[in-house]
Amino acid sequence: MQAVIQATGLTRRFGAREAVEGLDLEIPAGQVSAFLGPNGAGKTTTIRMLLGLLRPHGGRCEVLGRPPGHPEGLAQVGALVEMPSLYDHLTGEENVRVTQMLRGLPRSEVSRVLGLVGLAREARRPAQTYSLGMRQRLGLALALLGEPKLLILDEPTNGMDPAGILEIRELLRTLPERTGAAVFLSSHLLAEVEQVAQHLVVLHRGRLRYQGPLAALGAGLETRIRVRVQEPGRAQEALGALGHRVEALEDHLRVWAPAEAVPDLAAALVRAGAGVLELAPEHPNLETRFLALLEEGA
Repeated sequence: MQAVIQATGLTRRFGAREAVEGLDLEIPAGQVSAFLGPNGAGKTTTIRMLLGLLRPHGGRCEVLGRPPGHPEGLAQVGALVEMPSLYDHLTGEENVRVTQMLRGLPRSEVSRVLGLVGLAREARRPAQTYSLGMRQRLGLALALLGEPKLLILDEPTNGMDPAGILEIRELLRTLPERTGAAVFLSSHLLAEVEQVAQHLVVLHRGRLRYQGPLAALGAGLETRIRVRVQEPGRAQEALGALGHRVEALEDHLRVWAPAEAVPDLAAALVRAGAGVLELAPEHPNLETRFLALLEEGA
């Protein structure tokens, strides 16, 4: 699959501290790719290097086949780094119109991008009356001008309420299909990333910890089975006798065993008279897999 971002050995220092160290990236086209890492991991520094806002001290990278900051490359990249800069006294439509004129784009681009982000009805309201979610959508509309092949977004839902996060989530999830643009976004909201991204890059202390399909992260984690019974004591004894690790939680038991063991677990619980209420494999969420990856590298 064609890559929209490629980097080899990308390095950036601030004084004696290496914010990004030997980073290799390959971001696929046509997908939402998420860039994860704890605060201070080097995500924003990397994004600024990709946009040509910071010079790397080592390595090389290409964005859409060109060096960062190249005018022809930048013309095909839309970016939203932190909060969008808007003219509050202008309407949403006028904000987009200003950028459209500065870039020499067709007037039709204004209505196209406002429609894409769902602001067509609110386009004639002053930007100062917009909610945080609407302001972010307006920022995305500005980034979508000129039909970019790549969108680079730094914390697009930072500080937003649940309703605003939902708005942006639904928009980001469908953007590659609706526009053909690849999306590369950094975020610390793992539950949101899990619902929009297909590809994942994890950075920790400036170093790459994982790169690949989101579904493959943590594929080697031990499977767990959720067990709810009427007689937890009997259940714990019966399951322990099978040689499985059993953890007693507040309202259920957790058993470390492969999914194929569920029939044997059920039979043992029935023989023990534990009164089975629920028996189901637990699939670790992104947060669990992410934290396990960081612990592994600590």
